[in-house]
Amino acid sequence: MKLARLALAMTTLPILSNAPAQDPAASATNDGGTKIFAAARADGNLCISPFSIASALAMTYAGAAGATREQMAGALAFSDDAAALAASFGTLNAALEESATRAGKDTSLHVANRLFGAKGFAFRDAFLALCKDRFGAPLEVLDFEADPAAAAARINAWVEQRTEDRIRNLIPADALTKDTTLVLTNALYLKAPWAEEFSKAPGLAFRVDGKNSAEVPAIARTDSFGYRKAGGFTAVGVPFRGGQFQFLILLPDAAGPMPPVAPEILSGAARMPRADVALTLPKFRLEPPTLALAKILQSLGMKAAFDIPRRSADFDGIAPRKPDDYLYISDVFHKTFFALDEKGIEAAAATAVVMMRATSMPVQREPVEVRVDRPFYFAVQHTPTGACLFLGRITDPR
Repeated sequence: MKLARLALAMTTLPILSNAPAQDPAASATNDGGTKIFAAARADGNLCISPFSIASALAMTYAGAAGATREQMAGALAFSDDAAALAASFGTLNAALEESATRAGKDTSLHVANRLFGAKGFAFRDAFLALCKDRFGAPLEVLDFEADPAAAAARINAWVEQRTEDRIRNLIPADALTKDTTLVLTNALYLKAPWAEEFSKAPGLAFRVDGKNSAEVPAIARTDSFGYRKAGGFTAVGVPFRGGQFQFLILLPDAAGPMPPVAPEILSGAARMPRADVALTLPKFRLEPPTLALAKILQSLGMKAAFDIPRRSADFDGIAPRKPDDYLYISDVFHKTFFALDEKGIEAAAATAVVMMRATSMPVQREPVEVRVDRPFYFAVQHTPTGACLFLGRITDPR
């Protein structure tokens, strides 16, 4: 079995020493994303898109006020200036599209946002204009009251189309009701080939869940990759074609429970020194079910947005708030797809924020050897900004 030998620099400089300066959108994506990832507390494999979640909730944040706004800022690491945050997401979206173009025709990146609003409901014009101008999110009117199931099917169809059919049934069939008023949706799709293809490797003995070994399909390649050892991890950055995006491996140095991923590790990994690496890693494919984020976000302190306690939700920036007629978030649905092989990756994600009306309701030296043969984290980053498009954990690549 081939070892993954990494020629390492002897230095143990902090992993963020070469971190690029981050604007509010990239910072919120990484900071908020790592908080949500940690709060998920799921056993086994896990994959989220910090960028997709942040994009959908940033649109919602643009209409929040009072304690609702303060709690969202704290939970999601959003800046106090919602307008500046929205502008920053507009800039980041443009940067991602430009990077995809620079990467070449073999790289496919689609970022799409849309508002699905209830027929006849009076949304504030300023909110609709901001979402359209900064997030590229036009309003599509749906009749939730007459047929909520048909509305859910329409939203799911839109997501499927924008993710090359990789994200299906984002919103459960019974998740919307006649009181659903607004669904703020983000869809993300990325297909990127490696800068140089990997070769198929002999089966890798992977310690599933950090315990018993099982042989899994693997790929291998020797090349100059980004590398640093710090923060309890061995980090390896594998570039995709065009150099605008990278696949980041975070392999814990010690056995046992996996340490948390700090946002500084992600931002610093976008600019790592290079080393000659003989790398072997497992192939894998993840298609997890829809993840409901309401309880996770509430556990981070974002309760008023979900109208906890009753009458505390304040989204006056989306629509005029009345004592007995106002908007609140009923749930946030998130779903991902991720596949990695010798040619590259294909990944997709979608997030839907469902809002309802509350009325009467509620330097190289001596090398060492490292094998990616135990649970590890992975991420896909936009290298120019450091923004984390996908963040995951592999405990069983089978």
